[in-house]
Amino acid sequence: RQHEAPRRVKRAWVIPPISVSENHKRVPHLLVQIKSDKQQPGGVIYSIKGPGVDEEPLGIFSIDKFSGKVFLNAMLDREENDRYRLRAFALDLGGATLEDPTDLEIIVVDQNDNRPLFRQDVFTGRVVEGAEPGTCVMTVDATDADDPDTDNAALRYSILEQGAAGMFSINATTGEICTARPGLDRETMGVYNLTVQAADMSGDGLTTTAMAVIYLEDINDNPPEFTKEEFSMEVEEQAAGVDVGKVFVHDKDLAGSPGWLAKFTILEGDPEGSFAIRTDPHTNDGVLSVVKPLDHEVRDRFELTVSVQNERPLEPSAPASPRALATVRVRVRDVNEAPVFRENPRRISVLEGTPPGTAITTYTASDPDTHQIQTLSYALLYDPADWLQLDPHAGTVRTKRELLHPSAFLQGGWYIALLLARDDAEPPLSATGTLSIEILEVNDHAPQLQPPAGVLCGRPGRGGTLLLGATDDDRPPHGAPFHFQLSPQHPQLTRNWSIARFNVTHAVLAVLAELPEGPYSLPLLLRDSGTPPREQQQLLNVSVCHCGRDGTCLDGVLAAATAGAGITLGALMIILGSTILLLVLAALGAARVRGRRRALRKGLLQRSRDDMRDNILNYDEQGGGEEDQDAYDINQLRHPELFSPRAKPPLRRDAPLSSGTPLVPRKLPSSPSDIEDFINEGLEAADSDPSVPPYDTALIYDYEGSGSVASPLSSIVSSLTDEDQDYDYLSEWGPRFRRLADLYG
Repeated sequence: RQHEAPRRVKRAWVIPPISVSENHKRVPHLLVQIKSDKQQPGGVIYSIKGPGVDEEPLGIFSIDKFSGKVFLNAMLDREENDRYRLRAFALDLGGATLEDPTDLEIIVVDQNDNRPLFRQDVFTGRVVEGAEPGTCVMTVDATDADDPDTDNAALRYSILEQGAAGMFSINATTGEICTARPGLDRETMGVYNLTVQAADMSGDGLTTTAMAVIYLEDINDNPPEFTKEEFSMEVEEQAAGVDVGKVFVHDKDLAGSPGWLAKFTILEGDPEGSFAIRTDPHTNDGVLSVVKPLDHEVRDRFELTVSVQNERPLEPSAPASPRALATVRVRVRDVNEAPVFRENPRRISVLEGTPPGTAITTYTASDPDTHQIQTLSYALLYDPADWLQLDPHAGTVRTKRELLHPSAFLQGGWYIALLLARDDAEPPLSATGTLSIEILEVNDHAPQLQPPAGVLCGRPGRGGTLLLGATDDDRPPHGAPFHFQLSPQHPQLTRNWSIARFNVTHAVLAVLAELPEGPYSLPLLLRDSGTPPREQQQLLNVSVCHCGRDGTCLDGVLAAATAGAGITLGALMIILGSTILLLVLAALGAARVRGRRRALRKGLLQRSRDDMRDNILNYDEQGGGEEDQDAYDINQLRHPELFSPRAKPPLRRDAPLSSGTPLVPRKLPSSPSDIEDFINEGLEAADSDPSVPPYDTALIYDYEGSGSVASPLSSIVSSLTDEDQDYDYLSEWGPRFRRLADLYG
């Protein structure tokens, strides 16, 4: 394949790039003249297109269409457009293209018209105090809008101001800030403010500045120190859990940091551990407190050696503190102290029955205030049985009355009393002592035979024995075991009877020979095990019964014997007769009450059914209220002849005892409709009686009581007409009021 030869382009139509400086102020400015080789007789028309001509930004470039001269019409800014690429055209007068379009490139030459700019106004960095030289802290950086390929954007950094110490340096090319020398101390200067500069043209052009703030971080390079070598404090004796005072320290490290917090220790002067010291978290001072009560009479002053150090260990480079120890002197102030019963409670023993006035103990207290002259007095604070009397000055306790046992005031054989000891200081203080008195048992009671009578079969062997027992009011060891024996004064008893021990409280009486039936009295001697033992002779009433085949007493004989031994038959009959009589009287009373109620209901029901009272309902007597048990009897309206003056009138509770009765008997109404006239006549008769107040004798009411839930009868006539009354509630009273509900509802 044959290769086409490249088309030859004339040099005159190839336009090299054109350079023009930005910010050129003389406009219009001729940039270049283009010319085509194909000249026509009528001439060539030139034109250009592209950014700056017919594209944004418009109007920057123009061309003379006849001469081909290209002009700059406005100032250029390289930072906006660093070059423009245009197209040039050559046409004849008819508009036909004479040559192919060619490129026209205009390059904007940079000028140093932009200052460097730091990325932020203030740069912040941190470095620990005492850092070695060369420790980098931060990097500051700036930018320049000029051409980076020229010196216009070649930046150099420097520190304009950092104080007289010159502790930091900056890398001129990278802007990295590092420590320049040792000796950074936060306690001397905690913050460094550096003024840094950036300049273009390699440091010789335009400049700008910013701030670099460097904070020094604290390390524990300063030990805490007491503000002085000695501290003095004072505290009252017997005070515990109170603060005595503070020891003050100073630490140069950052307040609140672990290298600042102090820790205190009591090294010497407190062998009993009476004091404690803690750190105040707000002030870092030491707070000394008392944890055990102090006694001025035992020790009136303390001299403590206290040390201080940080919670966090010191840095190895930190110097030792010459004031890490301090002396704290504490004086114990004397105050009035309450008396003390050294033996509390005091326990003593007293024999029961001790006569009144016997001194049983001297119970005194001591005053801890040995450096003060005070007098103690005593009083009985608690003596429930009023058994004791107390000497108010010597504290001697004596019996006021005989101490007896048993008693409701004894608790397990102990009597508890409380004594009060008081000093004469201002204000006086007191103490309470407990006196526990053991009432020792005395063997002052002989055993008693229980029971004193019994029944047994008079045949030796089976059935011829009786179990005997005894009781003793004394407590151990003055009671059981008991000793039973037949009276030595009657030796003949041993021929027919014998006593053998059963246990510590019982013995067995046995028949030795067959005895006839009948009562026997056996004198027995009973003795307890007290010290010394007490004994007493007692009679045992024994009934010998008729023996059955199995060796037991027959029932009839046993009942008679038991009655004779315990209670007589006559007494038993009297008791039974009295009981039967009471039951009969109660039955008669109940029958009489029921009869009266039955007669009342019969009298109410025998009237005509046309009577409005019977048409309502018939109820038993309910009373006027919860406390009214004597309601008015309506039979007075039905049978006034029964209640005439000839009969004894009922006693009225609302009238005087001397009230009279109507002078003329009242006439029975002829029909139920005359009931109103009947009542009015009774009212008039009562009003005409001068001996009584104007009470209506036909109506006898009782006090209804304050707890009645019924509404007053006056509410029925409280209105002038029935239309003003609401009787709907009658329908809620049940079926017995349905007739009234139909009439008035």
